[in-house]
Amino acid sequence: MEAVSGTENRSRDDEGEDTLPPVETTRWVARRKAAVVKAIADGKLGRVEACTRYGISDVELRLWERAIACAGVPGLRVTRVQIYRPIFEAKVGQ
Repeated sequence: MEAVSGTENRSRDDEGEDTLPPVETTRWVARRKAAVVKAIADGKLGRVEACTRYGISDVELRLWERAIACAGVPGLRVTRVQIYRPIFEAKVGQ
């Protein structure tokens, strides 16, 4: 019987921070959003290309960027938006 390394037997998605989500992604968890924002910031993916590739609007992409800037990756979690909303609003008003 072959030994299986920890990286080959993952129960979660095999998406690392440097790996872009699949084009057919419909469930946008925080780490996938962060991977797209990071790829754009690193110059590996253009804004227009990201929007076209994933079927998202530029406004949505800007919201992801603002969420990371204001609250880090946890700010991308949809269930936490209400908690972080006052932080976003304060930063926008500055």
